[in-house]
Parts: sequence; structure tokens; C-alpha cells
Amino acid sequence: MAEERLGITGMTCANCVAHVEKALRGVEGVSEVRVNLATEQAVVVHADVDVRRMRQAVEKVGYGVATDVVGDEARTWGRRFLWGAVFTAPLLVYTMAWLPLGGAPLPRDALVALALAGPVQFGPGLAFYRGAWRALRSGGATMDTLVALGTSAAFGLSLYVIARGGSAHETYFETGAVIITLVALGKTFEARAKRSARGAVVRLMDLAPPTARRLLDASGASGATEEVSVEDVAVGDRLLVKPGEKVPVDGRVLEGAAHVDESMVTGESVPVAKAPGDDVVGATLVHGGSLTLEATRVGADTLLSQIVRLVQEANERKAPLQRIADRVSGVFVPVVLVLAALAGTFWALWGADRFGLPPDQTLAVFAGLIVVSVLVIACPCAMGLATPTAIMLGTGLGAQRGILIKGGEALERVRDVDTVVLDKTGTVTEGRPSLVHVQAAPGTNEDWMLALVAAVEGQSEHPVARAIADGAAARGVQAPKVHGFRSIAGHGVAGTSDGVDVLVGNRARLADHGVPADAWEDALAAQEREGRTAVLVAFDGAVVGIVAVADPVKPSSRQAVERLHRAGKHVVLLTGDNEATARAVASAVGIDDVVADVRPAGKAEHVQRLQEEGRVVAMVGDGINDAPALAQADVGVAVGTGTDVAKETGDVVLVQGDLDGAVTAMQLSAYTVRKIHQNLGWAFGYNVLLIPVAMGVLYPLTGWLLNPMLAAAAMAFSSVSVVGNSLLMRRWSPT
Repeated sequence: MAEERLGITGMTCANCVAHVEKALRGVEGVSEVRVNLATEQAVVVHADVDVRRMRQAVEKVGYGVATDVVGDEARTWGRRFLWGAVFTAPLLVYTMAWLPLGGAPLPRDALVALALAGPVQFGPGLAFYRGAWRALRSGGATMDTLVALGTSAAFGLSLYVIARGGSAHETYFETGAVIITLVALGKTFEARAKRSARGAVVRLMDLAPPTARRLLDASGASGATEEVSVEDVAVGDRLLVKPGEKVPVDGRVLEGAAHVDESMVTGESVPVAKAPGDDVVGATLVHGGSLTLEATRVGADTLLSQIVRLVQEANERKAPLQRIADRVSGVFVPVVLVLAALAGTFWALWGADRFGLPPDQTLAVFAGLIVVSVLVIACPCAMGLATPTAIMLGTGLGAQRGILIKGGEALERVRDVDTVVLDKTGTVTEGRPSLVHVQAAPGTNEDWMLALVAAVEGQSEHPVARAIADGAAARGVQAPKVHGFRSIAGHGVAGTSDGVDVLVGNRARLADHGVPADAWEDALAAQEREGRTAVLVAFDGAVVGIVAVADPVKPSSRQAVERLHRAGKHVVLLTGDNEATARAVASAVGIDDVVADVRPAGKAEHVQRLQEEGRVVAMVGDGINDAPALAQADVGVAVGTGTDVAKETGDVVLVQGDLDGAVTAMQLSAYTVRKIHQNLGWAFGYNVLLIPVAMGVLYPLTGWLLNPMLAAAAMAFSSVSVVGNSLLMRRWSPT
């Protein structure tokens, strides 16, 4: 199955979204359609369907397909507003002040008002007529339907006044013109706000440099370079990055040393030292040195491209709250049409007689203005924007901090988590064993002993052996050559180095060779209580010391666990490691609930048992051996690093690999859902409160009626306020 993204023009509310989705689903070969009002994009999953057929389906129901939809929309509505304002301003002065021309007959004054109103009604107003016609052809109704009907009613009432010989100040041309102009202004602000809301994704896309310095000589000996477009860089190319420049693509350092600011990936502001052999990520900034690197991932395969794609996909997945809003919006406009008809009929047939008419108004005009107010005050677009704008900002904020939240549904679920299950290796700990302890017998030089141990361990690929060899090198210990290397998997290694028979292994390995180790039992037990893996060292058949390695706890893990506890979360350490090691790590970070010696399938079963107890569980793991548990959990949080981030299986991906990011993700989720609730509360509350006012429920008690022009201003403000409230999220920071 393939996936296609289309920019959709002409959508104004959630009902428009439904019409576009219905049209695209009707194309043979299309299996899934997701349309987002905030981003103005449609994502179509299909089986090799020609894009032209999709375009035709969209255009058949009256909408368009474009590239820069949000930019086009803002400019288009801006022009419509200016056109409307040019004619509406003098029309307001003319009709409200009633300025007859040289004592000419009053009907001619009304014709002047008609001449000013016509270019607005059938200029910018045509956009609403086209939208209403699109909706009618699709068998539904949208915000455009309400505006078109409302302004047409005001225009029709004015023509009725002219036919009766009324003057300009008795007409309602200015009502329709002001409604169209204010709605156009509101749509302009709304489009600009939506473009601003997309800023998180846009800023991510703009991080990548447009060009790269490619070495002309593949060996790099000449130092000559050429400047090429980053799109022309291929895997294997050698690139030069100077101080103050951005890394053009993902790569591996071949020469040079520098510090690289990786905050765009990890959210960590402290630059990271890079040397030959280290990986670098495209769009990160180089400080204090030049780097020669080999391109390893280019184009859509770079980490930045993967992050952008994941954020875009997250924006396209609808949250449960959005689906509720969509269902409400689907019946909202028809209900408003019915309410407008009922209100107009009530006042025309019974209400006006009982409660009286305002001065200088006929029954038809009074009832007509009630209908216009009801039609204009309703605003389904606010409901359509309430959820996607907040999700867009929330996922963008997360991406800027190295937290990728895959969709609105995951965003909502994270907030409800009450139990957090943590994998140990690679999540709470670094996932890379390192040499932490060397102890030599009295009379044995510690460095000399470590050098011989490193000599034999350096021949093995076992993680413990590599940790010892690398640790010795880091301490400046030079390992001599080794002869006769022998290894028994899981037990130890042996060989001859510097004229000494070296044996390194566990108790069983030494016992097999008749080497007694009873005197070292207490030292071994002490290391094991610390959660370390200790091995014995024997020279020429006698134990001369021990070395121990450990998987160090990440510096931020204890703080993250403390934050989880303060937030009222129950924390569980779930690991396949032994009980002693698991308890030691749990004690170091402040976790009381420990489950050890668990296989990958057993992890999923334990998560399921917690869920059966009524808990909402987040599983935090590395996304590989923890995949079954990540899939079983209500929320899977994958700890990912480097360019493999997009391969992770969780609902949330922590790019930096820092457990603290899981806590931040929960805070961000709660904040985003709170914003969604605020937006939906405003959108629904606005309509629930003001539609009855527009219907005239306050008139019998107070004599108040909602002026249609004020209704238009309120309707425009409702959409802008919803998007504006979402934009306030940009000020958020984790606590």
C-alpha cells in the first residue's frame, strides 16, 4: 500500500473534512483517508491509485488541491477582507448616518446602498456561496451554508425594503456586508494562526542546511571541496563541516574533533564532543573544530526527516476527542438550520404579537433578522479546529524536546497512565557495561594485572570482555600481545601474555582448572550486592584479583523516578536480569517494586496482569526485546537513540534515550488534553449560550436582540480564540 499527501483548499469546518474524506474513500483502490482541518492536508492510503483520480474526486465535490495550502489560504482571505472593507466602510457610514444625495428621493438612497453592498455580497461573498453549493452537492451543510443563507436573508430583506419604497437607513445591506467582511477577517486571522501553529513542524524542516561541502578527492588528501545541494549528497560521500556550520546529513566522523550542539534532536543544550568513529546527526551545529565525515543516511532516511514524518503522521491521527467533535459537527449545521426556521416561524406567527415589535420594524423584517442572527452566530469551524490545533502544538513541542508522540490517541492515553513499568537495561541504565572495579592481591601491581587481563579479554567479543578491554584502554593501560587464546562462552577466557598463563572467569571456570577461589568469596559477594558482574583473575594457577563491570545507572534516572512518584505514579522495575542486580539498580534509583528474571514474553504477561487489576500502564523499554510488552501496554514508550528512532515500536519515542523524557511526555500530554478541553468547552459553550440569545429568548425579559453584525463578529472571534488558545501552548515548559 502507498501513501499520498494532498493539500486541500476550500475547507472551512469539520463538515468540509467529512465531505472530502467521503469523496476520497469513494475512489476505487483507496483503503484509508485522514483529513486534518488544521493542517489542511489529506493523507490517502491506497493501492497504486493515480493521484489525478484523487484530485478529480476532491474537485468533484467542490474543493481544490494545492501545495502551500495554509499560505494560499491566508493570502486569499486577506484579499477578500480588503475587498469587503473597501465597500463596507462607506456603506456603514452611508446607511447608519443616512446621508441623502442632494435631496434626491429616498428610494435612490437605497439604491446607492445596494450599489455598495452588491460588490461585497457577490465578491468575497461568492466564496461562501461556492462552499454552500459544494456542501449541497455532497448532501450536507457547512459553515459556508450558514453564512450564505444568513447574508442572503439580510440582502433579501433589504430588497424587500426597497420594493416597499424604504430608505437606505431602513435596509440591512450593511448587515450582510459586515458579516461577510468580518468573517473574511476572522478567516484571515485563523489561517495565519494555523500557519503559526504549524511552526513547530516548519521549524524542524527548516533546520536542515540547503547545501553541503563535498570533498572532490574521495580520500580527502587534497582538501578540495565543492558546494552541492544537500539533495545531491549520496551515501558514502565525504563531507567537510567547518566551525559554525550545520551537519548536512547523518554521518560518521572520519577526521577531526569538535563539539556538536544536538539540542534539535535531544533537547539537551550542552554540546557533545565528537571524534573519529562517532556518529553525527544532520542539522546539528558544529562548534570549535572542523569535521570530515562520511554520509551514512541521506534524504528521507535522515533522523530529521524521520522526526518530521513522525510529527506529521501524529497530526494526522485523530484523537478520540476529535472524533466526538466530528460527530457533533456532522449534525450541528442541520440542527442550526432547523432552529433558525423554528425561531423565525415562532416570532412571525406568535411571538411578535405577544411581546411586541421593536420600533420601525415590520413583522417580516423582525423575524428575518432573528433567522439571520441564528444562522450567523453558529460556528462549527471552532469545533473542527479545537482538537487538531492543540495536537499540532503538543506534538511539535514534544518533537523540539526529543519526544515523539505518535498521534492524538496516544497523546490522550499518556495523560491517564497511573502505573509506569520500566525495563532496566538501556532504560534505567546506560545499556553499555563498563569497568568499575579492579582489585589486586597484596604484592600484585594492579595496572600490570589489568594489562594482562585486557590482553586476553580483548580477543573476545563478549560484552563483559569488551567492557574490561575498553576500560583498561581508557585508564591508559597498554595490553601486551597474547598467545594461545581460548574461550568458553559464558564462563571465561584464557591465554598466555607477557610469559604468564592468564585465566579470567567465574567460579565454575576456575574450579574446572583446579584453581581455588574461596579466599575471594567475600569480595565477589560484595560486588554482586552492588549489582555488578565480577570475574576472578588467576596467574599461573593462583587467583591474584578480581575485576568487575557494571551497567551504570543513567544520571537522570533517579530524578525521573522521583518525578514519577511525586506525580502519584506507581513505578515497577521489570527486567530479565537476576534478582540481586535488579534490586541493586532499583535501590539506586528509588524503586520498591521489582520483578526480575523475566523473559520478553513474561514482561507482556506482567503488564497484562497489571491491566487486569484496573491499572493504566505505560511500558518504557528499548523497543526490541521489550516489543511484546510495549505492544501490550496502554502506552508504549520506546527509548530510542540515533538514526534508528523511527524503527521504535512505542506510541511515544524518547529520541535522547533519557527516562526523564517519559515524565515530560506525561506532563505535555496532560497539558495538551487540558487545552483541548478548553477549546472544546469554548466552542460548544459559545454556541450553547449564544444561539438561544440569537433566537430571541432574552427579548421578552430585557428587550435585547442580538444584532446580526455582532453575531458575525462573535462567530469570527470564536474560531480565532480557539486557535489563539492553542498558540499559547508555545510558552509551555516542563516542571
